[in-house]
Amino acid sequence: MKSFSKMAYPYIVWMVIMIVVPMLMIVLYAFTVKGNGLLTFQFTFDNFIRFFSDSVFPSVLWRSLKMAFFTTLICIAIGYPCAYVMAKSKPNNQALMVLLITLPMWINMLVRTYAWRGILSHMGMSAEMKVYIGMVYNFLPFMILQIYTSLSKIDPALIVAANDLGANDAQTFRKVILPLSLSGVVSGITLVFLPAVSSFFIPKLLGGGQYVLIGNLIEDYFISTGDWNFGSAISLIMAVIILISMYVTRKLDKEPKEAEDD
Repeated sequence: MKSFSKMAYPYIVWMVIMIVVPMLMIVLYAFTVKGNGLLTFQFTFDNFIRFFSDSVFPSVLWRSLKMAFFTTLICIAIGYPCAYVMAKSKPNNQALMVLLITLPMWINMLVRTYAWRGILSHMGMSAEMKVYIGMVYNFLPFMILQIYTSLSKIDPALIVAANDLGANDAQTFRKVILPLSLSGVVSGITLVFLPAVSSFFIPKLLGGGQYVLIGNLIEDYFISTGDWNFGSAISLIMAVIILISMYVTRKLDKEPKEAEDD
């Protein structure tokens, strides 16, 4: 086993270079102001004070959280019935349905969003509605596949046992199927909410610059404005929100398991 553990060293090096070092640089930029030289660092909280003192930035953050929240709810509302139908189908039909769900994901997300831009450009919709359509379309497969995987793992004997004990279809779903599939729902929430809250090219392409989210704000301060310090502060705030969201979803995922063990 010790010889095989050495195979992880390249991944550790890659992780340090590609993840740890950039995150440390973001933290450094977030707590400093631009100096006159490469080694001139002035530590300050002004970047964070600037973010929360201006009403524009918190409103953009709230808009992003609201967009991600409702996108996740819509994906659950559409994804759960689709996944349930898939799990109830014959094995051959299940394979075909999974193929149909994953087939659009073979195409780059940016290309698919450009296609929706051409479709929606001729429709009299608001920029917000167009962004919602783009978000749901791009992230819905992640929700469906996670819930489908969870539903397909449920032992059919449990459903038969519930029916033998006198439970009807609604009671069986509420008491057996839904609790056992919550882990897939929680995983789907993680895979939809986290990328949706930080997405920048979907609102940029479909919103036409009229619907700005926090991801667009970060992109502008890094690329257009060149204020890496403030852009890093916004990125760090988003990182904290994402970590809190991941912690909450993990807690939600553990509670059903703990109740089941009890």
